[in-house]
Amino acid sequence: MTATPVRRLLPLLPTHPGGRSAQTCHFRCGDQCAQPVPNTSGNRYFGDVLAEGISRRSVVRAGALGAAVVGLASWGQATPAAARPTHAGSHGFTAIDPVPSTVDAVTVPEGYRWEPVASWGDPVLPGAPAFDFDAQTPEAQRQQFGYNCDYVAVLGAGNAAGAKAVMVVNHEYTNDNLMFRDYTDAAGLSIEQLEIIMAAHGMSVVEVRRQGARRAWRVDPAGRRNRRIHTHTELRLDGPAAGSEHLRTSADPTGTVVLGTLNNCAGGTTPWGTVLSGEENFHQYFNATGAADPDGRLRRYGITGGGRGWERADSRFLVAEEPNEVNRHGWIVEVDPEDPTSAPVKHTALGRFKHEGATVALAADGRAVAYMGDDERYDYLYKFVSAQSMRRGNSAAARRHNLQLLAEGDLYVARFTGDGFEDGVYDGTGEWLPLVLDGRSQVPGFTVAEVLVWTRLAADTVGATKMDRPEDVEPNPANGRVYAALTNNTRRTPGEIDEANPRANNRFGHVIEIDPDGGDHASRTFGWNIVLVCGDPEDPTTYYAGFDKSDVSPISCPDNVAFDREGNLWISTDGQPGTLGYNDGLFMMPVDGDQRGNLQQFLAVPVGAETCGPVIDPTGLSVLVAVQHPGEVTGASPDTVVSQFPYLGDGQPRPGVIHVVPQ
Repeated sequence: MTATPVRRLLPLLPTHPGGRSAQTCHFRCGDQCAQPVPNTSGNRYFGDVLAEGISRRSVVRAGALGAAVVGLASWGQATPAAARPTHAGSHGFTAIDPVPSTVDAVTVPEGYRWEPVASWGDPVLPGAPAFDFDAQTPEAQRQQFGYNCDYVAVLGAGNAAGAKAVMVVNHEYTNDNLMFRDYTDAAGLSIEQLEIIMAAHGMSVVEVRRQGARRAWRVDPAGRRNRRIHTHTELRLDGPAAGSEHLRTSADPTGTVVLGTLNNCAGGTTPWGTVLSGEENFHQYFNATGAADPDGRLRRYGITGGGRGWERADSRFLVAEEPNEVNRHGWIVEVDPEDPTSAPVKHTALGRFKHEGATVALAADGRAVAYMGDDERYDYLYKFVSAQSMRRGNSAAARRHNLQLLAEGDLYVARFTGDGFEDGVYDGTGEWLPLVLDGRSQVPGFTVAEVLVWTRLAADTVGATKMDRPEDVEPNPANGRVYAALTNNTRRTPGEIDEANPRANNRFGHVIEIDPDGGDHASRTFGWNIVLVCGDPEDPTTYYAGFDKSDVSPISCPDNVAFDREGNLWISTDGQPGTLGYNDGLFMMPVDGDQRGNLQQFLAVPVGAETCGPVIDPTGLSVLVAVQHPGEVTGASPDTVVSQFPYLGDGQPRPGVIHVVPQ
């Protein structure tokens, strides 16, 4: 059944810096955007190299991008632009007009429809109860689909009649105030409500079926691979830091077993058929009251507040009582969706920071290369290169080998250098600075375990380049280049701008294109350029890879990226309501050929929601996205409903995954 959207106009509500609502800042990241920037290192900004490669002549030749780079504009609240003409062209769809941020509807192109695939509370395990908003229990939630969805992976998909696959979905965080009618604040939550909230975090693994290419996926609640991974699920720690003194707790003196995975944001699907998930804003769940921090390690990770009350349900979230528990979060998690009895693994070799996600490409010699972003203002881009090469084939031996690939390898952090403009495009270079190489620390004063547990401080030490909230970083399988979404950074000053972070008060964000030297992802050096400077196309400081901006869609706050079979870049956004006045959406932009830079909007999510986890059907016929935190605006509550997505008739917003298919 195709859901009928409800369209509702509501007043614009306050937002925090970067375009997010006050509720988003509070529940997703613990108001991190309102706190002091954790990175106080003396590492170079891109602005430090501004004078090294840019002359007035080159700025003029670079046009709009050059104006952005030298900071001629000051960025503030934008006025929504008038709708621009759109066309199908080579995109295969007719772009939608931007949707005002007050509209409660999912908007898709002409000739398409959308249907819900899975929503908060849907049964996942056999025997799970049907969702009842006013009768929630921890036991029920541990068997039901979790709350705010982010990364989405579909493995083994097909389009034949009766095709089935397995879908893996992250559940990043919860909007506690939208889950319970009696919510006042964290201190007022009952122990049972806290346990429900904890159970709604984590991941869901569900089997899905569809009846042909023009039908949406449907969850099979009896699927043999179905499972819920939540805050009390047992996970393993592996890699060089596992078992170290920094990861041992009173409950786990071995330092190798941890309960739960927290704040799962984006992720990646590996070439060997597993799913990676990034633990991002884990800091907010820990109460640091009274905890000693003489060396600033807690402060560098933003662990300074009173948490969300979880310590009342589980004392391990009280840092003063269990100081190492916080070190057991902030990792990349690997899940084997084919084996519901297997324990997910936290890979310490990939470092500990606020992972947006991790995406894997293969080096020329078959080694696995994982690209990662640390989603914080002024933090860094990272790369991991496995010690061993991937084995091809589906044998049991090959599978066992590949499941160990991320346990051992080299860890790097990026440093960017500016070279100057050529033919209207900025051509920069960069290098991957080693943090761990051949099993040995490359950071003076740090052991290998210390580099991996306090990766941010190690990267500070070697001189990595400060970036504007690096989120999703993904290799394009069609052209071999890597695309990094820099969502925004409203704290960047005019003295800190540069070619790769080109704007002060960068409310709108940008996208960087990285070209590994020799086309080898294991290369220690790379070239790069800015492919998109976001904002209203009518603003002269925006840049769409040099494409004529008279016929492109406005875009702000790029977050997740994905690619279709032709290598076109798909971008989901997080923050357009507070920057452009439009609902967040999903956009497609070719990155090669004469259409390079011709960005067009494919869909928009409802009021208060963010677009996450895009999955582009290999056939090019359909798209899945996660609709996160619908109705998440200041003043919303179960009794003051702002969004009723996915319009199932129960009157409450239920975050979930939708499938957009041809009519």
